[in-house]
Amino acid sequence: MLLILSAATEEPEDPTGDGPTFADWMAYDKTVREAGIHVSGHSLADLTTATIVRVDRAGERVVTDGPFAETREVLGGYYVIDVPDLDVALDWAARCPGARVGSVVVRPVAEFQA
Repeated sequence: MLLILSAATEEPEDPTGDGPTFADWMAYDKTVREAGIHVSGHSLADLTTATIVRVDRAGERVVTDGPFAETREVLGGYYVIDVPDLDVALDWAARCPGARVGSVVVRPVAEFQA
């Protein structure tokens, strides 16, 4: 399962107005690793560091600097975890500090046959 953390662009749902702290994230990361379900994951740098690459019909590469936040949510990072089913993945997503102020999207990892 893949947990994708989306940064919130609206008011946080946390009634205190305080988002998760770095310590909250470190505690969650430690818990995921100690549970033995961590496969991989990274937090992404700020959107202002983004660069977009497109290849036009002539095969020419077009590179454009970001940011390009044209959506209400922005991918903030991801975890790949190995859990038995969607219900377990949803439990882990609910425990994620990012779920308190943003959203966590849960998706299975696509498997392709060679």
